[in-house]
Amino acid sequence: MTSLVGQDGDAHSYAPTPADARTLSAARVVVVNGLGFEGWMSRLIRSSGTRATVVTASTGVTPMKAAGGDSHGHGHSHGANDPHAWQDVGNVRLYVKAIAAGLSQADPAHAEAFARHAAVYDATLEALDKEIRAAIGAIPRDKRRLLTAHDAFRYFARAYEVDFLAVRGVSSESEPSAREIAALIRQIRQGKVTALFLENISDPRSIQRISAETGARIGGRLYSDALSEAGGPAATYVDLMRHNARQIAGALAQG
Repeated sequence: MTSLVGQDGDAHSYAPTPADARTLSAARVVVVNGLGFEGWMSRLIRSSGTRATVVTASTGVTPMKAAGGDSHGHGHSHGANDPHAWQDVGNVRLYVKAIAAGLSQADPAHAEAFARHAAVYDATLEALDKEIRAAIGAIPRDKRRLLTAHDAFRYFARAYEVDFLAVRGVSSESEPSAREIAALIRQIRQGKVTALFLENISDPRSIQRISAETGARIGGRLYSDALSEAGGPAATYVDLMRHNARQIAGALAQG
């Protein structure tokens, strides 16, 4: 398996290379998130001439709306939908079904094995979802309010009942205005935000500035759009979600 956007990479700003086109042309299956996340992928698939089965992992997910229809300066837009559906484990259970179906379509001889492995992983995800709900559920509801670098956690917020504010929009490239920063600072000073968080793919300076101006504590680093390096705290999807939930619950408990 080859991932075009690597660990700690930002798919919002990724620029495909000729080597990526060659990788796609040789692939039997191409998996995309969908929901506008990889705005460059449809062009890459066309230019590569690949005959691979293309699987949209988010098939079946009920999309959430992005605030204002986020777009940025690389010629693509996330449109009306927020693409970060994997931040709700329940959605990733749908991803697994879609991927297993796509693999079975590409390789029918191994369909039974794909279904079996999908069922095993689905059980892991079901347990993970319960674990996250227990961790967040231990925090009083009125304390579950935090600030992150970009608006990547709407699905987490809806699934696990946490209120997220964000410095940037759905794209990590959108820049906050001075007025928006000032409004966030006011909310923190009014006690409406319990913790601030950095992200692995986002410039930390805005969060660090807000922390310095308000005295609000930075609760840690969350993984939003990409995994960590192997051996890091978010080397797999399960690790990513568990790490984020523990960071959030730990910081909010101290608030």
